[in-house]
Amino acid sequence: MGKGIWKLPSLTGQDNKGFQENKNSRPRLPTGKDLHAYPWDKSSLKSISLDLQTFEKLDAYASKVSVKSSIEELVRTLLLQARTDLEKVRAVWMWICHHIEYDVVEYHNKSQRSSTPMDVLQTGKSICEGYAGLFEQMCRIAGIQCMKLSGYSKGYGYKTGQTFQGDSDHAWNAVYLDGRWHLLDSTWGSGSVDDSCRNFTFRYNEFYFLTHPALFINNHFPENSNWQLLKPTLTLKEFENNVWHKSNFYTVGMLCAHPDTPIIQTVNGKATISVESRSPALFMYKMKGTKEHGLMTLKKNGMKLEVYPQMTGNHKLEVFAKPHKGSEDLYNCVLEYTLECNSVDKNICFPKDLHQPVGPSWFTERQGFLRPSHPDPIIHTNDGRCSITFTLSKDLSVLASLHSDNSSLTEDVTRRYIMQIHRGTQIEFKIHLPHSGNFVLKIYTKKKADSGNYNYIFNYLISCPNTEVKWPVFPQYYSKWAEDYELLEPLSGLLPANRNVHFKLKLHGIAKVFVQCENTCPLTLSKDGFWEGTFNTSGCTEVFVMVLENANHKFYSHILKYEVETQ
Repeated sequence: MGKGIWKLPSLTGQDNKGFQENKNSRPRLPTGKDLHAYPWDKSSLKSISLDLQTFEKLDAYASKVSVKSSIEELVRTLLLQARTDLEKVRAVWMWICHHIEYDVVEYHNKSQRSSTPMDVLQTGKSICEGYAGLFEQMCRIAGIQCMKLSGYSKGYGYKTGQTFQGDSDHAWNAVYLDGRWHLLDSTWGSGSVDDSCRNFTFRYNEFYFLTHPALFINNHFPENSNWQLLKPTLTLKEFENNVWHKSNFYTVGMLCAHPDTPIIQTVNGKATISVESRSPALFMYKMKGTKEHGLMTLKKNGMKLEVYPQMTGNHKLEVFAKPHKGSEDLYNCVLEYTLECNSVDKNICFPKDLHQPVGPSWFTERQGFLRPSHPDPIIHTNDGRCSITFTLSKDLSVLASLHSDNSSLTEDVTRRYIMQIHRGTQIEFKIHLPHSGNFVLKIYTKKKADSGNYNYIFNYLISCPNTEVKWPVFPQYYSKWAEDYELLEPLSGLLPANRNVHFKLKLHGIAKVFVQCENTCPLTLSKDGFWEGTFNTSGCTEVFVMVLENANHKFYSHILKYEVETQ
């Protein structure tokens, strides 16, 4: 091997034919055939057609090579498993991303360590300059045309909406494959630093390997605009004003976001953000580090978020996402905005129990809730009553609860403001609110065959501005109340004193039904299939509905309990 220039005659591939590593060779600059249309056409994340599965064997091999004696020897060892130019670039990329650690010490004191390719190889550490320099050297030894590029980046330390001036702050590479130039960033492909840039974590990121130029420009602005590889090219001002899409934005399956500017000014105390995704995804958000003061709804392919900052000034808004198929995966930050709030809408106040997202969606459909009567996340009622229906596609046990910040009622009591009715595969929730205000209706399920706990599925926001509203609870249900029973009258759990009250119920498979207090009043089965009758509440404090399931049984079962108003 010796010192000086080392050349492998067999390493020049079809696209780099005749190219060899020497001091006088300069790769050609980009021309029209290298350019990609801007904005992104929402097709591939890559600038070249790739099947990553074909790299599995090569990736495993290259990431485990441990040669540090010389760059030439390292390249020679890597290329034992690489034949095409693409495979050679992939082997170099994979080795650097798994073996070179970002030098956080040098970042804070850039004069402390050399970034020459050989020094980077031997120390196993560098900043972006060293990553890009080593990548360029290894590619040239392998007979691949490669350029080290410099420019501005939206990486560590970037503040949403900031402007760029002065010296470049980042370095990356361009490689020549398949007759055109392609972009990559091995620094960002290797891992990430913490918020203080004091610790680096190896976390391989495939996104920055041969990234589509229309996506690469989102956070890489080269000194020479030709190396954007775009038509048209972006100005620095356009680069600064574009919303910051992190790599996770695309790898999780996002396509675009609106607004497409990094700074959003609220209008009447409100800001609206929407995201379009390639397939259904799950989202969450944080505004100033909390999940409050917002309303997020899932769309078939994306989401919509309305936020209402409760203080004027600037607010950091982060949007997180994960693919629906990997529900056990962690949420990744995909978007970051700065909200400029000049006024606060004090009329908007979301209950603390409101869980995001709100309302029915593709997710609730997959949990078994089809054809919602109320597809919107907010249900408005002026009289304090509402009825919500779904068709259940699964054999589920369903539980609902009602929550309010302005109520002293316990959860057990608030559940009595919800009546649940099953009619075949249809389920109905009748809600009578105890007072005005904003309420959260939470819905939980479990499989009927399961004996475990109920799982939270989704919630609605119910809003009632009418301060005159004051509905009583529904009657208390006992365990013998069957799922397919239905109560039509009386719905109020509090009966008037000294009054005749009409009872009407639909009960299947019952021999006899009685209403009991001081006296016992039998109900009659009508031709329509309802058990009906009138009962007087004189002298009663409590009233019970009882059933005899079989005419031969001697004991009645309690199914409902009512209270009677005091005189």
